[in-house]
Amino acid sequence: MKICHLTSVHPSEDIRILIKECQSLAKAGHDVSLIVANHPSDTKYGVNIIGVKAASPNRFFKMVKGPISVYKQALKEDADVYHFHDPELMPVGLLLKKNRKKVIYDVHEDVPEQVLSKEWIPKPLRRLISKVVKAVEKYSSQRFDAVVAATPTIAGRFQTYNSSTATIHNFPILNELHNGAVEQGENHNSTSDGNVLYIGGITALRGIEEMMEAVEKINARRPARLLLAGKFAPASLEEAMKEKPGWKYVNHLGWLSRDQIKRYLSSSDVGLVLLHPEPRYVVSYPIKLFEYMSAGLPVIASNFPLWKEIVEGNQCGKCIDPLDTDAAADAIQWFLDNPEEAKQMGENGRRAIEEKYNWETESEHLIELYDHLSHT
Repeated sequence: MKICHLTSVHPSEDIRILIKECQSLAKAGHDVSLIVANHPSDTKYGVNIIGVKAASPNRFFKMVKGPISVYKQALKEDADVYHFHDPELMPVGLLLKKNRKKVIYDVHEDVPEQVLSKEWIPKPLRRLISKVVKAVEKYSSQRFDAVVAATPTIAGRFQTYNSSTATIHNFPILNELHNGAVEQGENHNSTSDGNVLYIGGITALRGIEEMMEAVEKINARRPARLLLAGKFAPASLEEAMKEKPGWKYVNHLGWLSRDQIKRYLSSSDVGLVLLHPEPRYVVSYPIKLFEYMSAGLPVIASNFPLWKEIVEGNQCGKCIDPLDTDAAADAIQWFLDNPEEAKQMGENGRRAIEEKYNWETESEHLIELYDHLSHT
C-alpha cells in the first residue's frame, strides 16, 4: 500500500510521525512517504521525506501557505492513504476525499481545549475560536475514513463523530532511551550529583517557575541542579526566569538530540513532570513521563487522578500538588536522600514500560487500522 503522511507544522524528524508511525508502517512492508514543510527532501528510516516550501514571517500566511504547498505535493504522490497530523490540514483532508482518496486524521492534542490557553490568541476570542475548531473537527472527521487519537479522552470525543476512531498512544520505543544498566542491576545514575531533569517545552503552565523555586529551596539543604532540556515559549519567558534567584541552580541545555536526551536521563536522579491543573493536561498522557520511566528514572508528577494511577499504581514515583513548591522540594529531597528506594522505583517504571506502555504494542494497533482500510 502506498501511504503518505502530511504535516505543515511538525519537524521532519517528529518522534510520533516519522520515527514511530512512518517507520513502523515502512517496516510492515508499505511504501511510505512524509510531506513536510520547509525541510530538504531525504530518505530516513525507510521513509521518503519530501520537503515543500511554506515559509512566511507572518503566522496567518504561514498557516495558509503551508497547507496549500502540502496539498499540491500530496496530489503528485497519488497515494492510496493520506494520514495528516495538523488541524490546519483538515481542508486538505477534505479535498483529498473529493479526489476519492482514503484519509486519516491523527489528533495529537485536544485542540479546542488548547486554543483556550494560546497566548497569541486574544482572550476575548479564544472561546469563540475553540467552538469553531470543535465544529470544524466534527464536520471534517465525519467524512474521513479513520481518526487516530493520541489519548483515550481525545478518542472518546471523536468516536461520537466517527466510529473508525483508534487510540494510538505516544508511548516510548522500548530500547530507544534505555541504557541497559537497570537490567544489569547497576545504578544507572551513579554519576549524578543531585540532577533533577525536565524534558519538553518550557512554559509557565508546564511549571517552570515552580520547578525553579523547588530546586532553590533544595539548595538551602544540599546541592542540586535543575536540568532543562527544551525551548522556552515564549522566548521572553526565559529572560524573566533569568531574573529570578533560582536561575543560578539551572542548567538550560536547550534542544537536545535523542542520543543527548538518553545521556542526560542516565545521569539524573529524578524526572519532573509538574504541569499545572489545566483541563487538557489533567487527561493527557505526557510523553516525558513515559520517557523517564523507559529510562528507569523515578518521577515526580502532578497529582492528577490519571497520572496517580500510572505513577503510584506502578510504584515508580511520587505525585504531588504541582503548585506546592514545598511539596516538590520535599519530594526531590526524598529521592536524593534515598537512592536505593529511588532506584527500585526506576526499575518499577521500566518494568511497566516493558509490560504496558510501549510503542511496539501501539504500532500493532496502527498496522491493524491500515490493514482494515486496505480491505474497505
